[in-house]
Amino acid sequence: METNSNTDKGHIERETLQLVLEEFTLEQKTNNQHIEVLITAVKNVENKIDASKKEHKIEKNVSEQLDIKQIEAILQKGFLDIKYMIGRQPKSIVRKFQILFFPEQDAKLFYKIVFSRWFLWLAIMVALSNLYRWGIHYNDNNKEIEMQQIQNDRIRKAWEYMYDNNNKETKKLMKKAYVNSIESK
Repeated sequence: METNSNTDKGHIERETLQLVLEEFTLEQKTNNQHIEVLITAVKNVENKIDASKKEHKIEKNVSEQLDIKQIEAILQKGFLDIKYMIGRQPKSIVRKFQILFFPEQDAKLFYKIVFSRWFLWLAIMVALSNLYRWGIHYNDNNKEIEMQQIQNDRIRKAWEYMYDNNNKETKKLMKKAYVNSIESK
């Protein structure tokens, strides 16, 4: 299916290229006709100038002036045609491959929009990260406190059990140990 679409694309590109080339040939023909008209006008002007030079050499006292307004009009038209043809000539197509991280136009607006959002999201991510760390730290501390309380409860229960189920000498020793432990802190 891809090869079929590639051949269709190639066929379409070939047709468009052919139409463009036909259009360029028509433009070139009209340009050539304008140039031929311009060349004949210049030759006519040269002939008139040569004729006037010959007449001027022969008759130096001729006070007639040549009518050059028509010649000026033809020359101006020819120059305008040449300028028009030069302006309409096809420009060279430059194909360039670019990977742009930022747009070439309106970069300031792009920076304003994108970076303001980036900083907002960055601030939110940092806040969430710190909140997560604090939550884990708080949870770990609570677990450690619970473990300590469970261990202390076991020790206290064991102490009470031994105190309740033993004789008077053991109770005295236990009281003495309790008092010594409080004083050593």
